[in-house]
Amino acid sequence: MFLMATLGTLFFLGVLPSAAREHQGHISVVLLGATGDLAKKYLWQGFFQLYLDEVSNGHTFTFYGGAQAELERGQKLMFDRLKRLTCPSDVSPDRCAMLKDQFLRLTQYRQLKTAEDYATLSQDIATMLSQEDLEEAGRIFYLSVPPFAYAEIARHINSSCRPRPGAWLRVVLEKPFGHNLKSAQQLADELKTVFREEEMYRVDHYLGKQVGGGPGSTQWRASVSSGYNLDRITADLRAKCLPAVTHILPFRDQNRQYLDPIWNRHHIERVEIVLKETVDVKNRTGFYEEYGVIRDIHQNHLTEALMFLTMELPANVSSSQDVLQSKLRTFRSLQDLEKSKVVIGQYEEYNNHVREELQKGPDYFSRTPTFAGVLIHLDSLRWEGVPFILTSGKVLDERVGYARVLFKNQAFCTQNETAWDSESSQCKRKQIVFYIGHGELNSPAVLVSRNLFKPVMPGGSWKEVSDRPWLRLFGQPISDYYTYVPVKEREPYAILISRIYHGKKDSFITTENLLASWEFWSPLLDSLAGEAPRLYPGGSQNKHLLDFEMAGREVSFVAKEALEVMHAKDEQAPGQYKTLQSRFRQNQLVTDWAEGLIGRLASDVEAAAAGAVEKSGQFHLALSGGSSPLALFRQLAAHHYGFPWKHTHLWLVDERCVPLTDPESNFRNLHDHLIQQVRVPYYNIHPMPVHLNRRLCVEDDKGPELYANEIAALVANGSFDLVLLGVGMDGHTASLFPNSLVGLEGSPDVVFAESPAKPHQRMTFSLPLINKAKQVSVLVMGKRKHDIVTLVSRVGHQPQKWPISGVNPSSGHIAWYVDYEALFG
Repeated sequence: MFLMATLGTLFFLGVLPSAAREHQGHISVVLLGATGDLAKKYLWQGFFQLYLDEVSNGHTFTFYGGAQAELERGQKLMFDRLKRLTCPSDVSPDRCAMLKDQFLRLTQYRQLKTAEDYATLSQDIATMLSQEDLEEAGRIFYLSVPPFAYAEIARHINSSCRPRPGAWLRVVLEKPFGHNLKSAQQLADELKTVFREEEMYRVDHYLGKQVGGGPGSTQWRASVSSGYNLDRITADLRAKCLPAVTHILPFRDQNRQYLDPIWNRHHIERVEIVLKETVDVKNRTGFYEEYGVIRDIHQNHLTEALMFLTMELPANVSSSQDVLQSKLRTFRSLQDLEKSKVVIGQYEEYNNHVREELQKGPDYFSRTPTFAGVLIHLDSLRWEGVPFILTSGKVLDERVGYARVLFKNQAFCTQNETAWDSESSQCKRKQIVFYIGHGELNSPAVLVSRNLFKPVMPGGSWKEVSDRPWLRLFGQPISDYYTYVPVKEREPYAILISRIYHGKKDSFITTENLLASWEFWSPLLDSLAGEAPRLYPGGSQNKHLLDFEMAGREVSFVAKEALEVMHAKDEQAPGQYKTLQSRFRQNQLVTDWAEGLIGRLASDVEAAAAGAVEKSGQFHLALSGGSSPLALFRQLAAHHYGFPWKHTHLWLVDERCVPLTDPESNFRNLHDHLIQQVRVPYYNIHPMPVHLNRRLCVEDDKGPELYANEIAALVANGSFDLVLLGVGMDGHTASLFPNSLVGLEGSPDVVFAESPAKPHQRMTFSLPLINKAKQVSVLVMGKRKHDIVTLVSRVGHQPQKWPISGVNPSSGHIAWYVDYEALFG
C-alpha cells in the first residue's frame, strides 16, 4: 500500500489539503528515452514540476523511465539525474527535500525493448492499481526518441500497454515530423492506425536544436544502438519563448476592441517573424545536411507563429477544434512560394564541419542553407498585399527571436522629435512585438507602442516593466512601449507537460495542421534543391551581407558582392563543374577548378586583345609576377593560335631587383613560359629597367622614371588595355605591400618598393597607374589563398591595410578569377 502511505505522509505534512482525500484517479507517466540528453536536461525536471503542481489536486502518480539499457545501468543513469532535481524558489529546503524523496519513491526504471516488455509494464500497473485500490485515470507516454522509432513503439503501446477502457491515453511526439510532405504523410498514416488523433500530442515550439546527428548519421546510429540516449537537444532551450508566443491568441482575444479595427491590410505595413542564433551546427551536421534551416525552423516554428498572427479569431479561442479549423482555413489562403520569394545563405565554416564530421572528401561542397529569409503573402481580404517576412539563421550577429507587427503611419508632425510627448505622439513608430527572449531585453515580453493603446494582458500573469529606461528596442526607447514580462517564468517543458496533463490540445500540432504546413513548404524545398546559398562569414562580420529587400512580391540580397557556392556537377557531363559567374566586391566573379579557370581567363584575355586591336591597332597587356600567371602563359602559348601577338605589347606590372636572367626574375618567367613560345616582336617587349649601369635598382639611375616615360610614350593616357594582378596572402598586389606609404597614392606612376619579407627590393606600378587601366583581371588560386579571399570579400577600401582593396579602375572594370580552392578553402 505504498501509494496510500505516501499520500498519508503528504497529508500529515500539510502538502495535501483535506479536499485531496478523495482521490481523482491514478496517472501513469512513461518517459521513453529516460536516460537521454533531453530527459536529463529538461523532461525529468518538467515531470517533477507536474508532480509539485498536481500532488494536492487529488490525482496520484507513478513515473516510469523507459530505455533500452540493461536494468542496472539504466537505473544508475536515470537516478543520477533525478537526484539533481530542483524546486522553485518559493519552496522551503525541508519541504523540497521531502517532495524529492516522494517523487523518487514513485519513480522506477524499466527496460523497454520488446512487446513483452510493454505487456509486463502494463500488467505491473494493473497489479499496483488493484493492490492500492485505485482507479486509473490515464497514461502519458512521452517519446523522447528519434522519429524512426515511433512506429514500432506505437504498435507496442497499442497492442500491449493501453490503459483500461474509459481511461485516457496521451502519446507525446518530438519533432522532426517528416522531411517533406510525402514522409510526413507516411509517418502520419502509420500512427493513425494505432492512435486516435486526440491521443497524439506533437511537441513543436522553439526548442533548442539537436546536437547529435540526424537519422542515418554516425552519432544517431550510435545513440540508438546504446538505447534512447540521444544528444538531440542543445543546451540553450529556446522554449522560454512560450510565454510570449502562446499568448498571441489570448492577447488578440482580450484586446479585440482595440485590434479589430486595425488588424488588417489598411493599417499594417508588414509583419516580421525572426529567430536569430549565434551558434553553428558543429557536431550535428548529419541532421542539418538532411533538414537545413527551412525544414528545421521555418516549416514548423515560424509557421506556427504566422498562423497565430494571421488566423481569424474564433469566437472561443479556448476551443481547440475551433482554433484548428481557423488555422487550416488560413493555410489554404497562403500564396504559393517560389524561389523568387526566398534568399538563402550558408556560413563559411559549414562545409568544413560537414567534411570533418561526415567524412566527406575535400572536393565536397554542400548547398544546405543555414540562413533563409522568406516572403509570404496571403490571399484574403484582411491580409491582401501585406508582406510577412520569416527569417532564421545560424551564426548571426545576435541571439534573439520575435514576432513584430509594424503599423502604417500617416501622421506628419511639425514639431522636432525632442518635443514629442512619449505617451501620445502619433509620429512615433507604431508596433506590437511578441518578444521571444534573449537579445537586449533578455526575457520573454510583449511590447505595444504607447501611441496605439494600452493592452489588456491575458490571465493576469504579466507585469509591466519600467525599471530599464536606458534600453532601446527596435530603434526606440523602452519608454515608448507598454512592456510586459511574465510574472513567473516557468521552465518551458514544465509548461508543456502541464498542458499535456490537462489535455490542452491547442498547444500542439495536429495531423491536419502538420500536413497542411508540409503541403505549403514542400514545393519550395524541392525548387531550392539545386540552388547555391550565399556564403557569409558569421557573427558581426556578416555586416550587411545578409540584408535583403522586397521588390514587389520578390526578395533579393541588397549587397551584390557575396561569394556564391559553386554549382553541383552537371548531370549531362558528370565529370565537369559549371563555371559560376557572380559578384565579388561588387565586381564580376568567375570561378572554377584551376584548369577550367585558367582556360576561361585565357579566352577572356584573347577576346580583350582582339577588341583592342580592332579598335586601336594594338593591345597593351601588363602582367604581374608570381607563380599563378605561369599556367596562363602556358595556356596562351599552347592553345591560342589566333592571338594577335603581332600587335601585342607585353609589360611587367612589377619586377624583383635581380638580373633579368635570374630565375627569380618575373621577366625570366615570362620569357621562358610565353615569349619564346609565341611570335611577339622583340620591340613590343618591355622589361622593367631594374639592371642599369651594372647595378640593381639604384635611385640615381632613375629606372622607375625611365619605365614611366616609356609607358607615357606608347600607352595612350597611361591606360593599359588589360592589367593582370595576383593577391598575396597578406593582401598585397603587384609589389604594393601593406603598411607601406610607397605607390599607394599620387605620383610617380612607377616606384621602388620594399618587400617586408625581403630578400629583394622591387620596382612596381603604383596604385594610381593600375587604376588607369581599361580592365583589371585578378587571378587567385590555391587553398593557401582562402583566408585572404574571404577577408578581401568583405573589407572596404583600405589600401593601407590590404593594397588589393585599393584596385578600382576609374574608367574601367575588374574581373576576379578565383578557383574553388581559394574560394572555399
